[in-house]
Amino acid sequence: MKTKRIATILLLLLLPCLVIKAQGKFYTKSGRITFFSSTSLENIEAVNRNVITLLDTQTGSLQFAVLMKGFEFKKALMQEHFNDNYVESGKFPKAEFKGLITNHTEINYTANGTYTASVKGKLTIHGETKEIETTGTVTVKDGKIVLNSVFNVLVADYKISIPKLYRDNISKTIRVTVDCSLSPSEAGYLHFKLLRFCIFCKKNSYLRFQNSCITN
Repeated sequence: MKTKRIATILLLLLLPCLVIKAQGKFYTKSGRITFFSSTSLENIEAVNRNVITLLDTQTGSLQFAVLMKGFEFKKALMQEHFNDNYVESGKFPKAEFKGLITNHTEINYTANGTYTASVKGKLTIHGETKEIETTGTVTVKDGKIVLNSVFNVLVADYKISIPKLYRDNISKTIRVTVDCSLSPSEAGYLHFKLLRFCIFCKKNSYLRFQNSCITN
């Protein structure tokens, strides 16, 4: 009971700070990422429609997170092989990107239009993290933001093993397409932070929560 009381007090104290910090944040939990690989046997394509995306228009900070098992294939067997044999979704359940729109000061997030964006950050897949740089577009329309980008990923960079039987028939690069529509998100940002807060409280570790606040 005492722990719950402390958690409630901390939550009430933090809410005003979180609301202020949420200004300028855009969020979605239904972004779309597809990947495509051309092979001599057959093309491999999958889509994930539940990509969590958070953009801070004040700093250019950009984050994506996706569950690997959320990728849908046309063939169930191909989806099974993808999760069990290639990306090992049970062991590495998610992929994520954390980075920056490096030219974010050139983008007017309050004026309708399409702007070129340069993006740099760290992409983590299959437990491996690599620095990537790419370009894309930021489209502002009536208070919402749409992020689009197409870039290639080297399979070998993320230590994804391909069986010898198929190694010569599967492309060594995967084309990734990002299409995410974001809305102004005080609620989404609060949900993201409060969820982490609840996890810390559930583990009954105020010190760990305090350290997280300092580092984040």
